[in-house]
Parts: sequence; C-alpha cells; structure tokens
Amino acid sequence: MSSLPEPSADALDQSARLVALLHAEIAAAGGWLSFARYMEITLYAPGLGYYSGGARKFGPGGDFITAPELTPLFGQALASQVEQVMRASAPAVIEVGAGTGLLATDLLLELERRGCLPDSYGILELSGELRERQFDTLASQAPHLAGRVRWLESLPESFSGAVVANEVLDVMPVHLVVARAEGLFERGVAVVQREDGPALQWADVPAAGAVREAALALQLPTPSSGEYVTEINLAGGAWVAAWAERLRQGAMLLIDYGYPRAEYYLPSRSGGTLLCYYRHHAHGDPFLWPGLNDITAFVDFTAVAEAAFGAGLDVTGYTTQAQFLFNCGVLECLARRGPEERPEYIRAARAVQRLTAPQEMGELFKVLAVSRGLSEPLLGFARGDRLHAL
Repeated sequence: MSSLPEPSADALDQSARLVALLHAEIAAAGGWLSFARYMEITLYAPGLGYYSGGARKFGPGGDFITAPELTPLFGQALASQVEQVMRASAPAVIEVGAGTGLLATDLLLELERRGCLPDSYGILELSGELRERQFDTLASQAPHLAGRVRWLESLPESFSGAVVANEVLDVMPVHLVVARAEGLFERGVAVVQREDGPALQWADVPAAGAVREAALALQLPTPSSGEYVTEINLAGGAWVAAWAERLRQGAMLLIDYGYPRAEYYLPSRSGGTLLCYYRHHAHGDPFLWPGLNDITAFVDFTAVAEAAFGAGLDVTGYTTQAQFLFNCGVLECLARRGPEERPEYIRAARAVQRLTAPQEMGELFKVLAVSRGLSEPLLGFARGDRLHAL
C-alpha cells in the first residue's frame, strides 16, 4: 500500500468518522457484521460513504474512469439501442447511477440528432453530491435539453421505455462466502483490540439462511486444504426482480464487468473478484481508509439473467461490450469525426480502442439485455450474441 497517495487531512477525518460508525454498527449487531452490510455502509452511508461523500470519483482526477469519461462515442453508439427500445415501447429513458452526467448528456444529444428525443429522461441517483454534478454537466453541455431530465428518489411505480445501468451492479453490496473442507462460512467484519486501538478485521461464521442456500446451489469448489473465497450478489438479483415488477414494456441494458457463472466460479479463481480503487490504484484491502475507496466485485451475469427470467422478464441478449458497440455502430460514429489524420479523430480512435480491445474493456465488460413486450431482436446483439454461455 506504500504506493498509494496519502489522503488529505479532511479526507482522513471523514474516514475516521465512518470507522466510528462502523464500530458502533458492529457492536449493535453483536460483534459481527456481514461484508454486504459493511460494503453498504462504506459506500452509501449518508454524508460519509464513498458515493455519498464529496470526493471526486470519476475521471483522471478521481479513482477510476468509466466508458462515458473516455469518449462521447460510447453514448452515441448506445443511443442506437436506446432508440430501438423506445420506438418499440415508449419514448422514455431512466439511467441508474449516472456518474458525472456525461452519459446522459451524450445520449440526449445523439438522440436529438437522430430526431427521437425521449419525452422524459429520469436519473436514479442515491448521491446528492453526484446529482449536483450531473445537473452542472447537463446545464453546461446540453442546456437546451436539461429540462427533460428529472431526478428520482426511488424506482418508479410503473415504467415503459429503456433502462440504462452502466457499472451499477458491480457496486451493489456482496456477501463473501468461504468454502473449506470443514464446511461453508460467511466472511464478515469484526473489531479487534490492538495496542494502537480498535481495528477492523475479518471474521468467519457458519453460512446460514439465503447466503448458505445460494452457496450450496453454486456447488463451489472446495479445496482439501486452504480455502475458496468468492462473492454472492443477492442484492443484484433482488434489484432486477424489483424492476421486473415495474417494467411494463421495454428493456434494461446492463453494462458491467463480469462473467457467466461457469467462468466466475472457476477453481483457479480462489480469491474471488473483490477489488478496491483509490486514485487509479487497485488494491485488495477494503479496511484501508473506509469511505475513501470504491469497493467492487465482478458480476455473475448468469445470476442476474436467472433473477430476471424468474421474475417474468425475457433474457434478450448477452454479449461483450466490444461486440455490442460494433453492432450499435460505434465505428460509424467515429467516422463522423472527419478526416482520419485530424488530432480529434486520432484521440477518438484511441478511445474506441480502449472500449473494444480484448486486452482493455472490450472483452471484460459485458452487456446483458432483459426485456418485456418487445417483438423484434435487439440490434446490439445482432452478431456475437452469447446467450448460450449463460
């Protein structure tokens, strides 16, 4: 961890206050807290959590870069799929977790160019700080369209249209499961007393309830010695099922990094996929400066698809981000940048390469579409659909 830049005094003070909140929560829970609850508090505690605090998160000055931060071409290509869904259902979009507002801006501007602006564009965002940033982005880059955007406090009662969720599932709280020769355990968080004061530490208890049932269904690899650690995202399945209750007609486009189940729970992936991000550094210690690090886990797309299907939705398409963007015309969007020798074109082409190259985001990121009431195939999955892999 010596390579990580030191946080400011204000940031460390915020983290210390969150740690005090965690200690109190652990004490109230009887000395042990599931990692899912720990992750929820660390990321979303009002005013203190990573996504609810004021630290810059996205872009070169933050902790990580998402596809919309790289280039507007991501949103311009995605607009092709959003347009098709809206024309087949209703002229409405809801974006979940809109980051800095760049994707909303790019989508709206491209949909305007195509002559198919939505009647409404909802943003479901938990972070007040990010809401302000999204408003500022839209007001500065697409002021004539900003009036179409409204911010939502919760899922709508009923919705028809396109739902877009880019890098949302990976930051939903996950349970940690440990398979050892002596049985299944859930890994959580406790407090230990040390010479320099109380500190957070890992603590395992026998797996029980829904976590145990889900782990048993996975038939996790169990080593004869040592342990196999992995994640189970119960929240993701519940979230998709909640959307299924509300989606009358349209599609959800879920974009994230992850694997189908057969690849997620390989015996060789014995340490799981949990990662933390701080100032563009990836590390594996979720107890380091709680509230200042993003905490993520890869997505089990099979589990998400099963939850959607079980709740009555159609599982419409599944492919890599690269194939999805090619199907949606990202190269045609790039060609609109003009002559290939221009610096603007060269920069844009490099960004497209990062989005689509196998060694970059192209293969690691996947796109899953689940829908209701759509009769025609979705163009984003016209070639290279991998539904069979789920």
